[in-house]
Amino acid sequence: QLQLVESGGGLVQPGGSLRLSCTASGFNLDYYSIGWFHQVPGKEREAVSCINSMGGVINYGDSVKGRFTISRDNAKNTVYLQMNSLKPEDTASYYCTATGAGHCSRYYREYDYWGQGTQVTVSS
Repeated sequence: QLQLVESGGGLVQPGGSLRLSCTASGFNLDYYSIGWFHQVPGKEREAVSCINSMGGVINYGDSVKGRFTISRDNAKNTVYLQMNSLKPEDTASYYCTATGAGHCSRYYREYDYWGQGTQVTVSS
């Protein structure tokens, strides 16, 4: 069974950091582009960052540039999202997703597999 599992979310104070992990089972992430999306209630999922199979990275949205870093460890079949200098507006459910396409996309409909999501809450 093909599955993505996120972990690492939680409650953090403004200015703090979290590292989200996305681990695949049932398939090899090496050949997939992996994206992170976030979603708040009542809104569509929005792309945060993506890393393609060659290690190329796209960050979506000026708000995360310089603060969030996506990386992959193919040996562990895992993709990470390091989130620094967190702000209350980063509060959302974060989802990892995979596409067999060779490129990243900001459009959630172009992804094939999704994790169940992990909640990130930034609050004092």
